[in-house]
Amino acid sequence: MNGLQRVELGEGADLDGFRRAVRRLAGRSVPPEAVAWTTAAAPTLFPTIHEEAAEAPALILPRAVAALVELAACHRDPERWGLLYTLIWRVLHGERALLEVASDPLVHRLELMAKTVRRDLHKMHAFLRFRRVDRPEGEEFVAWFEPEHFIVEAAADFFVDRFRALVWTILTPLGSLHWDRRTLQVGGPARREEAPTEDAFEAGWRGYYESVFNPARLNPQAMRAQMPRKYWRNLPEAASIPALVQAAPQRVTAMMEREAAMPQRRAPEKALAAMADQDPKSLAELNRLIRTSEPLVPGATQAVLGEGPEGAAIAFVGEQPGDQEDLQGRPFVGPAGQLLDRALEQAGVDRSAVYVTNAVKHFKFQLRGKKRIHQKPTVGEVKHYRWWLMKELDFVRPRITVALGSTAVTALAGKPLPVTRHRGPASFDGRPGYITVHPSYLLRIPDAAAKVGAWRDFVADLERIRELADGQGRPDARRASA
Repeated sequence: MNGLQRVELGEGADLDGFRRAVRRLAGRSVPPEAVAWTTAAAPTLFPTIHEEAAEAPALILPRAVAALVELAACHRDPERWGLLYTLIWRVLHGERALLEVASDPLVHRLELMAKTVRRDLHKMHAFLRFRRVDRPEGEEFVAWFEPEHFIVEAAADFFVDRFRALVWTILTPLGSLHWDRRTLQVGGPARREEAPTEDAFEAGWRGYYESVFNPARLNPQAMRAQMPRKYWRNLPEAASIPALVQAAPQRVTAMMEREAAMPQRRAPEKALAAMADQDPKSLAELNRLIRTSEPLVPGATQAVLGEGPEGAAIAFVGEQPGDQEDLQGRPFVGPAGQLLDRALEQAGVDRSAVYVTNAVKHFKFQLRGKKRIHQKPTVGEVKHYRWWLMKELDFVRPRITVALGSTAVTALAGKPLPVTRHRGPASFDGRPGYITVHPSYLLRIPDAAAKVGAWRDFVADLERIRELADGQGRPDARRASA
């Protein structure tokens, strides 16, 4: 070891320290074999950064070399610093095109390290899940992740760009990040116990994941390749995977044994003429008529009737039954309905005291293999069902009727209206109403920050609806009738 120069770097991907050391070493023409690289003790959480003394001049390196250094520096291999300095030394001493020699052992090893780090970054982007925490100073979103390499700082820009409007913290065993909407703090290792284990939104997400799971396409090997088991315990949907996998063979068998038949469509004009001859005197009579009539849209196992007390202060009108509603014969029991239940609870609305129904009473779908895929009803089909819906609301007599989504608006107003432009208090043929989004819209939002904002707006709508139904607010309704 005599004659070796010892260079001490910080724990993890101390790229700044490595750059300063390389400038000094290269400026003094110190060869790689004369340098011993060591690592200092791990820093404390969110340490103070001390300025260094005057630095040596910067080195001019090919862009590809600089990019490889940034990635390989994040690898956990303790030899990475020596390997990277050797690479830089050779590039500075006549081998400018060294990275083009893929067969070179040094290049090959460093490229493999960079590939591993890129894969780890991709896993962090894909499998990190934030959970909401209510702090005295406001809401914060906290996530726990277990990277294989020192990628925390390298991943920071991705999360800042994507969740710039939120206050969030990412905790890992190798380092931490905290963003307060203005500045980013980089800290030391954390413990799993410091992160929340769940939040209120996850049950709805698990329900949605379970509803779209296709047992006929189950491939556990591919699942483990794309989503390794080590990440499962940090993903809310992973809690459902064992049961889904176990039940998959029985579900596939049941699907194959059950003949999927599309009922023939009855001409709407004939069905409407038959309804015109009826004059139901009660909601029960109307429901018997609906139950025994043929669907006016293709598909459906049965008519799904409204549910709730007559005289309910609030009536919610959705689009149409989904797959689960069609099978169970009850409205809003699938993933969207479960999300609506949680939103109502958060807004202080008793689900058992409201009336829920749909503009279209039958599930319209298209078969793709063995799976029933939801199809949006046409404007004409919605209008064919309007007679039933308006009769239903006549019997229920709600103080306020809520249109959940564009199809419900079309049914209640008698014409299509943009939800975003008319969101808020409305009037449907003289009925006090309110227009908001359908809860299924929240399930389809891919961006986590946008999903949080949409959830907050939806709950605020429900709180406003509750106030209007209780007579505590002024409607200020836009006229939305035909």
